Amino acid sequence: MQYRRFGKTNLRLSVFSLGTMRYLASFENAHQTIEQALALGINHLETARGYGKSEEYLGRALKAGLSVPRTRLYVTTKISATADADTMRRCIDESLERLQLDYLDCLGVHGLNTWQHLEWVQAKNGCMQAVEEAVADGRVRHVGFSSHGSLEVIQAAINTDFFEFVNLHYYYFFQRHAPAIQLAAEKDMGIFIISPADKGGRLYTPPQTLKDLCYPYSPLELNYRFLLADTRINTLSIGPANPDELREPLRIADYDEELTLAENSAFERLENHQKVALETDKCSQCYACLPCPENINIPEVLRLRNLAVAYDMTDYGQYRYGMFENAGHWFPGMKANRCTECGDCLPRCPEKLDIPALLEDAHQKLSGKTGRRLWG
Repeated sequence: MQYRRFGKTNLRLSVFSLGTMRYLASFENAHQTIEQALALGINHLETARGYGKSEEYLGRALKAGLSVPRTRLYVTTKISATADADTMRRCIDESLERLQLDYLDCLGVHGLNTWQHLEWVQAKNGCMQAVEEAVADGRVRHVGFSSHGSLEVIQAAINTDFFEFVNLHYYYFFQRHAPAIQLAAEKDMGIFIISPADKGGRLYTPPQTLKDLCYPYSPLELNYRFLLADTRINTLSIGPANPDELREPLRIADYDEELTLAENSAFERLENHQKVALETDKCSQCYACLPCPENINIPEVLRLRNLAVAYDMTDYGQYRYGMFENAGHWFPGMKANRCTECGDCLPRCPEKLDIPALLEDAHQKLSGKTGRRLWG
């Protein structure tokens, strides 16, 4: 296992962190998953108030005693932004009680996704007043935030200078947040990547086309290597449902930072294949088409279409597309069939794409089961 400095927190975290959103089958399963992670060298355990019984199970495991002492572990929990300080005070107290801890190594403001959330954070008597009190009395040692929001919201949150770390979506198949990575690095913030296996493309169950293009690596391994070759990034979340799901990612925990010739060749194959498969229909993700009068998240819809057409990542595309209109501010935007063909987006597209036609095609390819899930 490799370890990296987590920005200005100066904590040395394992390059893989244990995310605890999916180990909820039972306390015994959670305990075994935690112990397996520790045995593999993971020293950062990350949970959230919104993850069902996750905090409770982690607290019970810590109280029962783990193979690694508390003083050598780093525990993060996340609490959503609140409009007032009193609510945040109560939430911090409840999380500490569930975790059975006297202090948190890191507290993240969870899902800082909208401009309103940012207003709450910046309000004079808002939730950050309670967070600052907890830092002052030693119950919280470091403060950061997680976001599923737009690049602009994330950059604005970073620029408040309230935070020491950030939890971000950023993967080989989603590089929109590259400027936020750079801004956070310039401010010496810790950078934690959210769920690269799942939200990065459901890479634990890749389609055959993607497996063939990535060979001799698995798609998941290649995504991990893309991220860890970037030394600005400090740690990646693994969210196993059970101890066995820790095995594959930890195969590359002891790695060379430089990408190999074979890895670069695999990335080149992926790029070339996408160009050929999409021809003149490739959305370059410039976001110039927004805003859409019908509030369709055109770039994200077309990104999912890109992946489905180029790499047969239809399962992933349907999983993410099904969240539109079902997940609130965690995944905002309307489905593509809301398009009225008003034409507002057409003159703004540098590729001159027929966006209404592509939206219709994306909806046909990606419409499937809708659903909600826990967020992280």
